[in-house]
Amino acid sequence: MSSELPLEAEDFLTWLATEKGRSASTLKAYRRDLRTYIDWLEERGVDIGSAAEDHVVGHVHHLRSLGRAPATVARATVAVRALHRFMAGEGLAEQDPTAAVDVPSVPRGVPRSLREEQVLALLASPVGDAPLARRDRAMLETLYGMGLRISELVGLSLGDLDLDDRLVRVFGKGAKERIVPVGRHAATAIGDWLSGAGRGALEPQRWASRDDEEAVFLNARSRRLSRQGAWLVVRRHGDRVGLGDELTPHVLRHSCATHMLDHGADIRSVQELLGHASISSTQRYTAVSQERLTAVYRDAHPRALA
Repeated sequence: MSSELPLEAEDFLTWLATEKGRSASTLKAYRRDLRTYIDWLEERGVDIGSAAEDHVVGHVHHLRSLGRAPATVARATVAVRALHRFMAGEGLAEQDPTAAVDVPSVPRGVPRSLREEQVLALLASPVGDAPLARRDRAMLETLYGMGLRISELVGLSLGDLDLDDRLVRVFGKGAKERIVPVGRHAATAIGDWLSGAGRGALEPQRWASRDDEEAVFLNARSRRLSRQGAWLVVRRHGDRVGLGDELTPHVLRHSCATHMLDHGADIRSVQELLGHASISSTQRYTAVSQERLTAVYRDAHPRALA
């Protein structure tokens, strides 16, 4: 099966990349979802420009019948709606058949987070002065200390760091830029990694690319560390301290948010730190900290226990 899509869909993906700044991974997901949708239409003899509301709804039911997860169905529906909205707006179709189609709801569970003692054990896992041990310490301290996404971590370049003022520039979803403070432990670990005995020991005589030369985190072959490579680093140290499947890079991000709320941070500050576009995303973490919030209320409100 060819990955090439009809011209209208290819134009849409180009627009997402150039006008909306969507990442390569996001474009790949859109392409996959649209490929599935268009194949489903073609099996029924329907051209993308002739699709009606019943076809869109039928496709949603089809995905559900295959046992796809609610989040997967919702993501695919978002892609289909965005394509049809683009086509209608560009005059490539007479109307938008998805105008009255809602995105299926996704049950939102409470984010998993580690206990603070578990995080401390994980952060202590990389031992020794070898370059990769220094790198791993810096990575773990950065993921937990700043609440970064794994893509944000591996996307860091040397020019994004300001260790003197302990700040880092991060490019999040949709290439949105934010400035994140660097904690003392993370700053120390990053400085140790960037020393001659850390990153300097992995610098080749000739860099394979400018992107590798500017990368903060490198792999053992002196290339920019990939998302998969960073995930494996986290998983290796998680296995070492007995966390196993309980740990993923995103769990460290969840833990950062939860522990900040546990220690009294206001939700708006956590939203800014994590780069959440909506406060509702951050509010999920308050469920984890409900016990703390209840205790604060009982201690602080004059009529809580009266």
